[in-house]
Amino acid sequence: MANDALRFSPLHDRHVALGAKLADFGGWEMPIEYAGAGVVAEHTAVRERVGVFDVTHLGKARVSGPGAADFVNACFTNDLRRIGPGKAQYTMCLDEFGGVVDDLIQYLISDEEVFLIPNAANTARVIELLSAAAPAGITVTDEHEKYGVIAVQGTKSDEVLEALGLPVGHEYMSFVEATWEGEPVIVCRTGYTGERGYEVLPTWESTPKMWDALLAAAAEYGGLPCGLGARDTLRTEMGYPLHGNELGPDITPVMALAGWAVGWDKETFWGKDALVAQRAAKASRLLRGLLATGRGIPRAHCEVKDSTGAVVGEVTSGTFSPTLKQGIALALLERSVAVGDEVVIDVRGRDLPAQVVKPPFVDVSVRES
Repeated sequence: MANDALRFSPLHDRHVALGAKLADFGGWEMPIEYAGAGVVAEHTAVRERVGVFDVTHLGKARVSGPGAADFVNACFTNDLRRIGPGKAQYTMCLDEFGGVVDDLIQYLISDEEVFLIPNAANTARVIELLSAAAPAGITVTDEHEKYGVIAVQGTKSDEVLEALGLPVGHEYMSFVEATWEGEPVIVCRTGYTGERGYEVLPTWESTPKMWDALLAAAAEYGGLPCGLGARDTLRTEMGYPLHGNELGPDITPVMALAGWAVGWDKETFWGKDALVAQRAAKASRLLRGLLATGRGIPRAHCEVKDSTGAVVGEVTSGTFSPTLKQGIALALLERSVAVGDEVVIDVRGRDLPAQVVKPPFVDVSVRES
């Protein structure tokens, strides 16, 4: 995408002033890392203290009208009947073959209103599909540039939000609608790092002021502004999927071991027949973790081989783990490969030994009360 076609966060000028390295993320120019810190320092800030991320490129959409929740429930994989108003839920939008169009968060506001956070690159497609399927009386609204999204992640995230008078302490995957400096704001106990944290959605216009205040509060605890480079290493340590890597048109929830986000007993959702058939066939590769036992960093698309040299899979995401100080990866592997097996990753023609493991690679604290 040409630079003149890129969209910009309301915090773009802040990122430039902080010396951020910028790149295209789903059509938005967003920070990868900031000057004077870098991915490892930003990653460590989140794991040990607190980090503040601009993730405004994430989409926002609203489905409203009589029966809106039932309509969304008949479209996406997860079952909204498992939660009540004020709760959020991870779900997926599938195509007719069971492939993943997008994975997203759905906020259940009421039976007549559901707020959605899709991925940036897939927002338009998700809205298009919902709009085409919506019955009379159901409205699907694109609110991509109505809200900013600032993620505050880490052990000191509560203290940072409290310094601004924002609500904290609500349950994991729940949200609170509040006001800040006279403007509406949504505060949700969600995140993509594995640490305790929140995603704050101020109005588009108040996002810069919110960012400044959150950064100032985080600095009191040694917190840092964090780019999407650290977000990627953090989510990989947790084994969280990224659309386009661990999920996509050719990678279904069954393959990604994301069946927990599927309401198998629901009467219908898009792609259900194909997904049920794939689960029954047990013929697909499955997503596993790989922990490098030698020196090297696995990367996406590297082949994975067994002890005989036979190709048994492919890396979907690979990185150096700042927490473990070794290479880690997620990979789609043949069902014959089990957790605990030793494999070899072909990294540019060099064999990197690794052990098959079950993610996460690090301790989980995201759900702690």
